Amino acid sequence: MSHRPQHRRAQPPYRVTLGCLAALLVGTGCSPTPKPPSDAGEHRLVREYFRDNNAAARKGPAAQRKFLRRTQHPDFRGKSCDLGAMTVELDPAMSTLRPDSEFSPDGVSPRGRSWVVAVEVTVRRHGVIIGKQVGSQHIVFLNGQAHGFTPCPV
Repeated sequence: MSHRPQHRRAQPPYRVTLGCLAALLVGTGCSPTPKPPSDAGEHRLVREYFRDNNAAARKGPAAQRKFLRRTQHPDFRGKSCDLGAMTVELDPAMSTLRPDSEFSPDGVSPRGRSWVVAVEVTVRRHGVIIGKQVGSQHIVFLNGQAHGFTPCPV
């Protein structure tokens, strides 16, 4: 018994390309029209908070102290730490940003909407990197402003 090879008619290139594109869109869950984040204003404030923190850190410890004092959550103004000659740069992974209604440092829930985001932390002393790690940072939105919590060296 001999098998004869079956011949398939070649598909026009545009049909193959469209088919692959459609499969890719379905497979990756892309929608044809991008939607803005549901909390676009808060996402913008988070990006600005980290941008301003890092700009202050690049200027040195005094500039960062001023930034951290200004942005410290009002319920925790008396609970900040002195970083001395250190600066802390925070690189957020914005795709991890999410609300965190359970956040309560020292058992006290801060007023406002609490969010948490994964960050890469770079600590410098006198301009020299002394540590890098991945952690999380909480940001609380209160009265249209993003507030943070001064990191404390251990």
